Amino acid sequence: MVRSTDARRASQLAAVLLGTTILAGVPEAAFAQDAEQAPEVAPAAAPAPTETPDPAPAVQTIQSIRVTGAERLEPQTVMSYIDLRIGQPYSKAAADQALKDLYSTELFKDVQVTNDGGNVTIAIQENPVVNRIILEGNKRIKDDKILPEIKVAPRQIFTRSKIRADVARIIELYKRQGRYAATVEPKMVMLDQNRVDIVFEITEGPKSKVRQINIIGNEHFSDGKLRGEMVTKEARITRIFSSGTSYDPDRMAFDQQKLRQFYLTEGYADFRVVSAVAELTPDKKDFIITYVVEEGKRYKFGDVKVESQLRDFDGEKLAKNLPMKAGDWYNAKQVEDTIDSLNETAGAFGYAFADVRPEYDRNKEDLTMGITFVIQEAPRVYVERIDINGNTLTQDKVIRREFRLAEGDAFNSLQVKRSTNRIKSLGYFQEKFEVEQKPGSGEDRIILEANVEEKPTGELQLSAGFSSLESFIFQASVRQRNFRGRGQTVGLSGSYSRYSKSVQASFVEPYLFDKNVSLGVDIYRRDYNSFNYYNSSRNTTYKQATTGFQVRAGVPLTEYVTAIGRYTLNYDDVSLSSNQFYSTDENGVYGCDPLRAGRYLCEAIGKRLSSILGLSLVYDTLDNRIRPSRGETASINVDIAGLGGDVKYARLRANAAKYWSLGSGFIFSLSAEGGAITGYGGDEIRLTDRFYLGEPQIRGFGIRGVGPRVIRQYLSQDENGDYTVQSNKSDDALGGKYYYMGRAELEIPLGSGAREMGLRPSIFVDTGAVWNIKAPDTIDCGAGCFIGTRDSDGNQLYYPANGDGTFDTTTTTTSEQTNGTDNLAVGSTQYFTERFVGDSWKPRVAVGFGVNWNSPFGPFRINISKVLLKEDGDDPKTFTFNVGTQF
Repeated sequence: MVRSTDARRASQLAAVLLGTTILAGVPEAAFAQDAEQAPEVAPAAAPAPTETPDPAPAVQTIQSIRVTGAERLEPQTVMSYIDLRIGQPYSKAAADQALKDLYSTELFKDVQVTNDGGNVTIAIQENPVVNRIILEGNKRIKDDKILPEIKVAPRQIFTRSKIRADVARIIELYKRQGRYAATVEPKMVMLDQNRVDIVFEITEGPKSKVRQINIIGNEHFSDGKLRGEMVTKEARITRIFSSGTSYDPDRMAFDQQKLRQFYLTEGYADFRVVSAVAELTPDKKDFIITYVVEEGKRYKFGDVKVESQLRDFDGEKLAKNLPMKAGDWYNAKQVEDTIDSLNETAGAFGYAFADVRPEYDRNKEDLTMGITFVIQEAPRVYVERIDINGNTLTQDKVIRREFRLAEGDAFNSLQVKRSTNRIKSLGYFQEKFEVEQKPGSGEDRIILEANVEEKPTGELQLSAGFSSLESFIFQASVRQRNFRGRGQTVGLSGSYSRYSKSVQASFVEPYLFDKNVSLGVDIYRRDYNSFNYYNSSRNTTYKQATTGFQVRAGVPLTEYVTAIGRYTLNYDDVSLSSNQFYSTDENGVYGCDPLRAGRYLCEAIGKRLSSILGLSLVYDTLDNRIRPSRGETASINVDIAGLGGDVKYARLRANAAKYWSLGSGFIFSLSAEGGAITGYGGDEIRLTDRFYLGEPQIRGFGIRGVGPRVIRQYLSQDENGDYTVQSNKSDDALGGKYYYMGRAELEIPLGSGAREMGLRPSIFVDTGAVWNIKAPDTIDCGAGCFIGTRDSDGNQLYYPANGDGTFDTTTTTTSEQTNGTDNLAVGSTQYFTERFVGDSWKPRVAVGFGVNWNSPFGPFRINISKVLLKEDGDDPKTFTFNVGTQF
């Protein structure tokens, strides 16, 4: 509001008004009296009226400027925002401009400019200061996601325009999540000292789903078929966990491209989406999407040719190897793949900037699409330099030595791809790393640029869990896979469970003395308790303690083949429980009793030194050794024990695997493995050196659940003296000299959220077998077998009876200690039979579903399997899981 006065103009206006009032007050009789006294003469002509213009208002000069109402701001600061100055003429236009300037600062809630005779007063009321930002009602989107999007912040000046903009931003966040019914109501809570709290009351509303997808104009493909090609899905009860049922404008645009791609791969070259409309239902809960399409005619390939302007390429020969032929249905995806293939072929010959352009010859009469792939002329290209950026810890040489190209080499696209895969396989950088190609200083020069983004390579893991195989597990490990940025791996790990304990220190140098030779050293101690099952209870049989070390060195023979030599020295101590498996024979010799332990266990006990020399040939073309999606790998491993030590054997193992990327995140793999071991120099293969199969090698079976074994079935004698087989039994896995196994697995992709959690489900088929050992001497004790006789002092042993035909062999007492009590039964006669089963090469087969999860408390693997083929004695397991240890 502007308040100003003009004294002179006001006085003139008052005089005019006053004169009118006086004239109006003169009595009419006065006019009549004067008329009677005056002589009758002709009235004189009245003078012509003259119009006197109003005098121009006087221009006032600003004498002073005063600012009132300022609290936080200084008056000089307020004056700096306007152009009014002392000594300048005052005008309404200047006052209006001052108002605009002050309001534009958004610092003031109200401003008034008044003028009193050149004394200008600027009365201001400041906007309050924001004290706090409070969000209420937000459950789906947390504060840490909303607050960074809000522009108003504590200790800033409150303005309504900013609040309106923040409301729009919050609503936009909810729209991105598909919640189009979300509302935000801002409220202001006044505080003292001209401060306010801003409260955003949020009503999130339900997620707006896609209720229906309508397609109009499709004749050759059903609505269901086309909906199946889309990412967006209709909301159904069966899709309650799907994220594709929510409306997303970007996803809708992508679906239009998916429809076009589908029709183009089916030969409909003229297909187009006429319109795509998304309508929000009145309740703002759901969307109805309608696509109007125009299919057009279906085309076939016409003549397919290749014209090459490169001297090293024969167009006719290339055309013969193209995947499409004249008469095939037109497929745009096949054309794109052919262009990529021709570009890659040209790049393999050094033409980095080769340009393959398809020229189409569309014949609408006979509905054919002729294509000529024109390979444009391009110079051979050489690598000008290799730039590496982003590595703050990793030394340049660690990355450069993985490049299959050097500066000055002829460009080769296959070598660039191989370099990319090798760098990714290091595991030091982001997974989406690619070597970029940039033009060099000339047409025949190219710059290879590796923009890496390092990720943590140190690992400190403390995990505890429970496994169906190991019961309670505790594991601790520390490892640095890029020690001091040199690419070295240093690790120390230890684990403890009910049946095993281990500790290991390791060191790996991939490039010894900067030469292409790798060196690795492992020092370890492993204590393992083997077991059998008595009914469903797991019982320890023998204990094996292994202390040793391994040194290995690898030398690449070709780009994809590496030779690895190794030397292993192990000291093994295999022992049995003397109380459970020892007795005194008829000659008074105290030792391992085959009746109690079995001949195979008695032969295994003892201390021995194993000196093993090994050699491996490894072939590897995997795109990523950590999580491969394509490529193949194979290896042959030979180990010879007997260069010193107490053990003599030769062992051969071979394995191979191949991975295919099927698109859309699906990865299919096939793997096979097999091996054989034989003794020489009169040595037989001991129990601890044989091959074993079961979980986790073949899922669907228990640990060591496949292959040769001895099953001991216990008998009971009734009151008539007859012996019957009891349900309780025990079995001991014996391993074998030969084995094979195979696996087919399909990894199923999940959404981005599941991938970030590390969830990787898969379906699988596992098969395998282990066999070929000398059958042990089994025992048929239908008439009664003498289990235990005397201890080392010659005393008769007794065992407490369990009441089910078995005896508590963990507790023993002598004849001198019984004192005739009835609660101790003589345990020296226990009846059982033994069967040797499972020694067969026939395949065992299991199918199932599993999930890998990199959980916060350690890796987790769960498998649900169904055994299709098995042999007598095998141990199927439908459900297995493992937590807190590597899978």
